[in-house]
Parts: sequence; C-alpha cells; structure tokens
Amino acid sequence: MNKNKYIYLLMLPGILFFIVFKFGPMWGLLISFQDYSPFAGFWGSEWVGLKHFTEMFQSEQFYIMLRNTFLINIFNLVFYFPLPIVLALMLNEVRHGLYKRIHQSIVYMPHFLSWVVVASMTFFVLSTDIGIVNKVLYTLGFKPIAFLSQPQYFWALLTAQNIWKDAGWGTIIFLASIAGVDPTRYEAAVVDGAGRWRQIYHITLPAIRPTILILFILRFGHMADVGFEQLLLMMNPLVNSVADVFDTYAYNQGILRGQTSVGVAVGMFKGVIGLILVTTANYVVKKLGHDGIY
Repeated sequence: MNKNKYIYLLMLPGILFFIVFKFGPMWGLLISFQDYSPFAGFWGSEWVGLKHFTEMFQSEQFYIMLRNTFLINIFNLVFYFPLPIVLALMLNEVRHGLYKRIHQSIVYMPHFLSWVVVASMTFFVLSTDIGIVNKVLYTLGFKPIAFLSQPQYFWALLTAQNIWKDAGWGTIIFLASIAGVDPTRYEAAVVDGAGRWRQIYHITLPAIRPTILILFILRFGHMADVGFEQLLLMMNPLVNSVADVFDTYAYNQGILRGQTSVGVAVGMFKGVIGLILVTTANYVVKKLGHDGIY
C-alpha cells in the first residue's frame, strides 16, 4: 500500500464516485418490493413482495416494450456499432496532420449537441409542412412523406440520429487503440509488399480486436437500455406502438403517476437483464478463444 500510495490516490476519485453514485443508492432497489409512499417513508410503506414485477410481466404492454427495446438496440448494434470502427480506420489513414485534426473535430462536434437540438433539427429536415426533404419531394412532383408520424420509419430514424450524433465520438477509443500498434509492423509489411488494405486487414484490425470485443460485450449488456431523452422527444401518439420502451414506461408510471415502486421495479428488471446479457456475451467470447472483460 505504501509503495503504490500515489496510484491509490489517483484511483480515489473514481472509487468515491462509484461508492456514492452507484453502490450507495442500491439500497433503494428495496422500494420495488413495497407500495412506497413518500408520506409514509421507506420504513412506513407496506411490503408487497413481487407484486409489481408480477403485474409488469402479466401486462400486455410488457411484450410491446420488450420488443421495441430489443429491436431498437439490435438496429443500433447492426448499423451503428461498426461505423466508429470504420470511421477510425479511415481517419487513421489520413496522413496530413492538420487535415486529420479538422476532420476529427467535425465528426466529434455533433456529440456535444443536446437531444433537444438534434430533435429540432430532425423536425426541421423531415416534418411534413416545413421539412426540407418534403419540400424537395413536393418540388419534384412527389407527395410529402410523414416520416415523423409513421411507425415504419421510427426505428430507422432513431438509428440514423445515433449514427449522426455519436459515431464520430465513438472513434476516440478505437483511434487510441490504433495508436498503440507498433509502427515497425507496418514497416515490415511494406517491405513484404503489403498495400494499405492488407496492412489494415492483417495488422490494424487484429491489433484492435480486443478493444472491439470488450466494447461489444459492454454494448450487449445495454440491450435493455434505450436513450430516454431521444425517445421522449421523438415519440408522439401516432408512433407509440413502436416507441414505448421500459424507460418511458418507468417515467410515465414512476414520475407522472407517482408510482415510485413501479418505476424502481422496471429499473431493477433492466439491471438484471443487462447483467445476464453481459455475462452471456463474455462467456461466448471466451469460448471462441478471445479475452473477455473478466
């Protein structure tokens, strides 16, 4: 301890963060087994066991939320997850330093916009009455398309927003991993006559494979999570059938209707599902001969 005291000192802020904001509040999960009332308090509220979980599982809305949550995340996993990898490989191939930094800044910038701004921009581009896309379609003689109020477009729209907003930011970890590749390996490949594509395929991709697998496992563990702010801003009564997820249900029940125990039960269910999924993904990855997260 004394020998590594400065390392422990550097770790202290992170440890305190997890204790105060992650582990400390976990006692609140007990509220999901109560009919919690703010007036009665934690100790005065009635214990009801698994009542809220049973009602949630028996509700017809549960299967709609389960379908929407997982399909939205599958769209993101298939279409969004590979893009930061591809973008990082492309940025790594840019040799002009200033040109590279400018493009990195451009692709990072959307990440710092709030979802309110992104939703407003989406409305400005795709709405039926003032949307730029529909104005162009009308000019060309086509009928306007109600992108924002037709359920068949909703999941694709959410995925496109995530790609535009966060694909560039997601390249940071991959670029850092690529920067750790030994340059002599590329020099040896050039001597052997390998072009840029072969260098990427045989050197860069294998070098960043552990990073890709770790992020994939962690991403898989968030299959029960959907961006709440994004959905709350984009959903409307016409698309509720494909937009209602566990997060919006917890908000409606726990905040708007004051059923705190129901909201906590939904959060606990999501946490258990995430734990199962991340453990399963880690097990499969290790069975395939790769290193997992533990």
